[in-house]
Amino acid sequence: MTRRKFVAANWKMNGLRADLPEIEGIAAAAAAHDGVDVAVCVPFTLIEAAARVAPGLPIGAQDCHDADWGAHTGCVAAPMLVEAGARTVIVGHSERRGDQNETSQDAWGKAAAAHRHGLNVILCCGETEAERDAGRAERVVQAQIEKSVPDDAAARWFTLAYEPRWAIGTGRTPTLEEISSIHAIARAKLRQLVGDEARGIRILYGGSVTGANAGAILSAPDVDGALVGGASLTAAKFVPIIEAAAGCRAE
Repeated sequence: MTRRKFVAANWKMNGLRADLPEIEGIAAAAAAHDGVDVAVCVPFTLIEAAARVAPGLPIGAQDCHDADWGAHTGCVAAPMLVEAGARTVIVGHSERRGDQNETSQDAWGKAAAAHRHGLNVILCCGETEAERDAGRAERVVQAQIEKSVPDDAAARWFTLAYEPRWAIGTGRTPTLEEISSIHAIARAKLRQLVGDEARGIRILYGGSVTGANAGAILSAPDVDGALVGGASLTAAKFVPIIEAAAGCRAE
């Protein structure tokens, strides 16, 4: 089963309507490299506008609630994302786990809710620096996957992203061997959970990915793409990552 490369942008708490031309530039590059899947996950306030200016580019959100409606002030439900034009959503991001104290069980509920309403899901996992230094990186990632991944996870709608928390926005990255090792461990855990379907589920790497290092990272064994933060905010920085993905052989 061939896994196409997938490059997803996470704009985090960045972006105003004045930045929509960047979305258009990214959309043009994605269309020019149709062998690579590309998505851009923007703040809630930009979803509708981004979907309108780039109708061929999958626009995503960065979080959703596990309930479809209710008294949850400040939260956004999956049906709202769909109505706004989103086609995918990130759940379980380390900044949500760390800053908002979200658990793997929370991520599981959000992934299930998103799938229930037809959204594609990018589910994140990853260890802290202290956990890696203590030799617990593998166990932490395995536990997060076991508790976060829905039982019916399937390649057609589910993607896993490995993001070591200590590498996000720091300019630091694990070695290629460390990245491949965790990705292999993650796929083995997926295989335990969903069987042969795990062969088709893509596993992205995230954490200080840039145009300069993308080619090497995306060529590493079991790396099916990238979840990109700061380097995705402009077309000038993100397009080289798309181009690097296009130059890598699908697995």
